[in-house]
Amino acid sequence: MSKLNVDQKTIKSLFQDKRADFLIPDYQRPYAWGETECQTLWDDIFSFAIPDEGRTEFDSNSEYFLGPIVTYKNDDGRMEVIDGQQRLTTLMLLLRAFYSKFGHMQDKASISTKKNIEQCLWKTDEFDEPNMKDLKIDSEVATDDAKEEFLEILRTGEVKKGQKSPYATNYRFFQNCIDSFLDKYPTYFAYLPTRIMNNCILLPIEAESQDTALRIFSTLNDRGKPLSDADIFKAQFYKYYSTIGKKDTFIKRWKELEELCEKIFHPISGTPMDELFTRYMYFVRAKMGIKSSTTDALRKFYERDSYALLKSEETFENLVILANFWNEVSNQDKDRFSINILRKLFVLNYAPNSMWTYFVSVYFMQNRDKDGNLEEDAFAKFLDKITGFIWTYAVTNPGVNALRTPVYAEMVNIVNDQPVTFADYRFDVDKVRSMFNNFSFNNGRPITKAMLTWWAFTDDSQALLSLEYVFEIEHIFARSRQDKEKSLSNPSNLEALGNKALLEKRINIRAADYRFEDKKKYYNGFTNSRGQKREGTKVQELLDLAANVNDFTETDIIDRTDRIMDRFISFLKDNELDAARHATF
Repeated sequence: MSKLNVDQKTIKSLFQDKRADFLIPDYQRPYAWGETECQTLWDDIFSFAIPDEGRTEFDSNSEYFLGPIVTYKNDDGRMEVIDGQQRLTTLMLLLRAFYSKFGHMQDKASISTKKNIEQCLWKTDEFDEPNMKDLKIDSEVATDDAKEEFLEILRTGEVKKGQKSPYATNYRFFQNCIDSFLDKYPTYFAYLPTRIMNNCILLPIEAESQDTALRIFSTLNDRGKPLSDADIFKAQFYKYYSTIGKKDTFIKRWKELEELCEKIFHPISGTPMDELFTRYMYFVRAKMGIKSSTTDALRKFYERDSYALLKSEETFENLVILANFWNEVSNQDKDRFSINILRKLFVLNYAPNSMWTYFVSVYFMQNRDKDGNLEEDAFAKFLDKITGFIWTYAVTNPGVNALRTPVYAEMVNIVNDQPVTFADYRFDVDKVRSMFNNFSFNNGRPITKAMLTWWAFTDDSQALLSLEYVFEIEHIFARSRQDKEKSLSNPSNLEALGNKALLEKRINIRAADYRFEDKKKYYNGFTNSRGQKREGTKVQELLDLAANVNDFTETDIIDRTDRIMDRFISFLKDNELDAARHATF
């Protein structure tokens, strides 16, 4: 069981502790508090410390809780701050702004208060005399260009003209607040910082390891933005690039990579950068020959051998290359990919799970040429094969966990330049047909939209659709029609694949409750009574239905369901995913 040291402390007792040596580590995000947060802090502590603007007596036993500070002692014996960076930094700026005002005040209260602030800000000798060059806080945040500005403000108490960092801005804010307070309540001036130090409470939580501290942070922090795995990885890269004299270049490129990932990755959990590291992890994992269906957590994988993988320029360059590839996929870059490839990638974008992104990442990293390109025919064949396999597995072996065993084995084959065959997992097409026929393709299941997307693109005349479009599932024979007419002899046909199609959300909203003859105008597009043109669908099959038939009946649903299934079975056979073709007699 992990050990924790938890002890409620006043600002004074925590900051004046001889062992206090706070480090905001390189993997933390830059200081981000602005005037709004500082105003809230000032208002709160002022109301607490000077109740009713001095008209009510202050209770010296009262306390005001400011929140937790989560740290762990690193190998250098310093207290790395995992949670509480923003309030810790801001309190230091506030105390320094007070300290500057006590410069020439000689009354007993001012001298005592100034001495206490000194012992909060600077390390002291055995006689409690401060070393004005040795602060009790330091910042190594890799992507914070203004961290030296923060430290210089604490050392000198001055903000230079033109400095606009959050540190400088907030320090000026506190200076103005203190000036106003001194003008209005001169007799209380020494009381406010004293009460802040003596009666404002922090909850320092010292963990025995970084991992424990991060877990505590995630548990405590339900409003802030927790540190991600990628933040930890950034620190390892930063340390490495610093040793080879390229830290400035790294910081610039990391920021560019973060901005790129934020545009192209939108994971359900974790950050966009975590997603990039995850996709690259599967390539490295395959290169290590790992076929196990048990996957390490992201940080656990990369921290192997003291983060050896992150102490490499090659790793960072590979991450950039992989991010650029996915950027071109998300932008449907026609200079990079043929329309044929983009159509297949569009279909995969509606896959029933995310495994395809890891699969394609491994394929790309292994098979790219020196310019980052892939051989067209081989890539197209690979995309078709994984589409057929993943789609079928979603029905026959639902759940992404089941998919791991066959896919991880093929990832290892890829990095060993072996073809992807799924040799041990080919399908009995008769069983597949039976399972598909008995499967409930309701709208809540991802495989339903996946199948409809695949079906739409079996039509060679279907134009490439934009990934920016939002598609929903259209009931060609409307639900409301069945409610009114009861004309389907088998009501379950309402939810059959043959009665469903992709349709743009903006059209689906309008077309949902209409009879087929009324739906056609929405498929085709029309001009309303105010002369406004309403654009039709880009789904070719619906345009063809609108042009060629007057009604869509139960017979049409059954026929279309059979055609979808026949075409899919043929697709499996064409991609050598059927067991019968490879059976040994």
